[in-house]
This record gives sequence, C-alpha cells and structure tokens, in this order.
Amino acid sequence: MALSEDNRIGRHAILMLLSDDSDGKLANLEELNWKGCTGRVGSMDAHKVVAAIETAAKKNGIIQTDVYREPHALYHAIMEALHGVTRGQVQLGSVLRTVGLTFAVLRGNPYDNEEEGDWIAVSMYGTIGAPVKGSEHEAIGLGINHI
Repeated sequence: MALSEDNRIGRHAILMLLSDDSDGKLANLEELNWKGCTGRVGSMDAHKVVAAIETAAKKNGIIQTDVYREPHALYHAIMEALHGVTRGQVQLGSVLRTVGLTFAVLRGNPYDNEEEGDWIAVSMYGTIGAPVKGSEHEAIGLGINHI
C-alpha cells in the first residue's frame, strides 16, 4: 500500500489549479488514467460553490451520478477544501464574506497497487473577504477523499 511519490493526488490538484497550462498538466495526468477539470466560482453562498464544483465534475465525467459513493466522496473533498479557504468556519454570506475562487477536481489512484482504487482531490485558490472590492485576501484549500 505504498503511496507513489510521483502520483500524489493533492499535489497534482494544487499544481493543476495554479498552472498557467492546466490543460497541458491534465494531459500528462491522463496518461495515468486520471480525470480532472478546472473552473471558477464566486459567491456569498457556500452551497453555490459546492454546486458549481459538483456540476463541473459531473459534466466532465469525473464522477458517476448514479453511484452514491462518487458524489458523496466529491462532497466531502469539497467541504474539506472549503474548510481551508474559510479557515474552518464554512460560512460566507451569513457573516458577510464572499469568495472568488478557481478550483480543480482530480480523480485517480495515487497508489502503486491498482486495487487501492480511485481517490478524488479538490483544490481551491482565490480571494475571500468582505463583499467590498479591495477588502479581501488570498486563500487556498485542499480536500482529498477516497471513492
């Protein structure tokens, strides 16, 4: 059950997120039979952030919607990443905070043994702060869950 040094899914999700060439980065990961996508979302509502990421994952074939464990694993990875962005308090509009985020979703097996199965990683980077231009700061979050 060794975690492959070259296949650290969280590291790749963050690099894909921050890369100027996320499509090129994803093309390299597809050689490992991994799937991924990137997108953007801005909102004062955490549920809109979750919905945007889930929609992107579904549209890009990263998760199967008819198998409960897949959207469930994605949801937990999203919430873990949001904990990082919001510093542990997943509240936005109710406490007058808004986010402008870029996100990446990555699915693959980070282990040497194929029987370990797929994992999913969600990374987010952007700004969070009061809903007043110039009253925000950078934040990053990462969530990883097994499928």
